[in-house]
Amino acid sequence: MSLDQADPAAPPAAGPATRAAGRRGRGAAGRRRNGRRSGRWWTPWLFLAPALLLFLYFKFIPMLSALTMSFQEVQPYLGNRWVGTENYATVLQSLGFREAAWHTVVLAAGQTAGSMALGLALALLMEGQSRRLGFVRSAAFLPVVVPIAVVAELWRIMYHPTEDGMLNSLLGLVGFGPSGFINDPDSSMASIMLTGIWRGAPYDMMIFLAGLTSVDRGLYEAAKVDGASRWQRVRYVTVPGLRSVFSILFILAAIRGLRVFTEVFLLTNGGPDGSTEVVMTLIYKLGLEQNRLGVGAAGAVLLFVATLILTVVVQLLRRRESK
Repeated sequence: MSLDQADPAAPPAAGPATRAAGRRGRGAAGRRRNGRRSGRWWTPWLFLAPALLLFLYFKFIPMLSALTMSFQEVQPYLGNRWVGTENYATVLQSLGFREAAWHTVVLAAGQTAGSMALGLALALLMEGQSRRLGFVRSAAFLPVVVPIAVVAELWRIMYHPTEDGMLNSLLGLVGFGPSGFINDPDSSMASIMLTGIWRGAPYDMMIFLAGLTSVDRGLYEAAKVDGASRWQRVRYVTVPGLRSVFSILFILAAIRGLRVFTEVFLLTNGGPDGSTEVVMTLIYKLGLEQNRLGVGAAGAVLLFVATLILTVVVQLLRRRESK
């Protein structure tokens, strides 16, 4: 067959009208796709709008107001007076603030380390799919869902300093004398720390349980074949596999420890003799009891900056380790 002879089985060539119709169809379809894409961007924001409005009104606007107040001498009904950084200088030069900051760091470090260690131990003990374990996990998680005011009141009763107090009765069974607990300056900080660990460990346990599901089980078997003990398997397999979980929990627990207020306020209110005074209780007393709202706002801003710096530093260290 010659080159210029048409093949009867071949489809007819598309004419100019057919090609133009195809281009118009493709153009219309592209416009519809672009329209759908451009119309989707506001859909998530529409669902988030109620929550964002609540956050704006009850969180971000008060934060901006507190930042403004930290540079002012707040005089209700008389008008605020701009004082610049005088409030910050008052806070930083105050011996009470430095002591409260030290107490906050000690309490945050102790609660963070204790809750993470106890949470990991509980997670290792309760790992599995048994129904009984599910019930035990739910029971162990109860301190997290119980209101902190109820928790503080229960521990205040257990810390009763007399010999017939609950914890003192248990100490008497093993031959130890009664302790003052939250009424003794030497043991009040440790008592509040124990309460925070008891309440925070179940939350850390649940996060660790979720992280344990991502650890490769083959590594356990290989370590067991190599003769590794249970402690060695936890040290060289479990802990490295939970590195990202540790970093997340460290940030959450550290922030929770730096912002501790309710349990300290309800158990000791900073006493006895200021031995448990933390930054949040000091800010509360400065702002609402002594009516020095500007100085209290400056302390709150400094606490926010410290928390932000801690979070950024941990994130930078985490990114450096992941590279």
